[in-house]
Amino acid sequence: MSPITEGNGEMVRRGRIEVICGSMFSGKTEELIRRLKRAEFARQSVEIFKPSIDTRYAEADVVSHEGNSIHSTPVDSSTSILLLGADTDVVGIDEAQFFDDNLVRVCNELANQGTRVIVAGLDLDFKGVPFGPMPGLCAVADEVTKVHAICVRCGALAYVSHRIVDNEKQVLLGERTVYEPLCRSCYQKALEKDKNQHSH
Repeated sequence: MSPITEGNGEMVRRGRIEVICGSMFSGKTEELIRRLKRAEFARQSVEIFKPSIDTRYAEADVVSHEGNSIHSTPVDSSTSILLLGADTDVVGIDEAQFFDDNLVRVCNELANQGTRVIVAGLDLDFKGVPFGPMPGLCAVADEVTKVHAICVRCGALAYVSHRIVDNEKQVLLGERTVYEPLCRSCYQKALEKDKNQHSH
């Protein structure tokens, strides 16, 4: 969104929050990178942040499963985003589910200061429970884009990232060897199967 010019030629920035959410392998990061690169192309100042625990592909870059990347700053807490992202036209945040709940306030403050905030993250964890600050972010967002992976078992739109390894930790970084995107119905069947295997 380009800034609106007031009568005297002054540029006014319009702050907003855009959330891109969905399961793993749904193209969230791909869409985040696309929007950020478009902003850079329009010569807007862009800062990108990701949680410092996410080092799957690169220490500092945000990298999609397709291999597209954009330079980012790994941060430990959402408060750092407020300090480092102030006076920036566009702030991108990837893997937002790993941040603390304070992220909602941080995004609101940035947007109120005139920054366009684009956030990408998993809306549900592997148990199908709303993940971290994501529900709060979806509630305060000006626009929410829900992207879908394809269910690997039946080809329908996926709803959740099913964990295929035996680990109960909510935060477990992983790839296709650890998670599979499933639709609601295949996910229910998988849970049933997991339960039966555990009871034997």
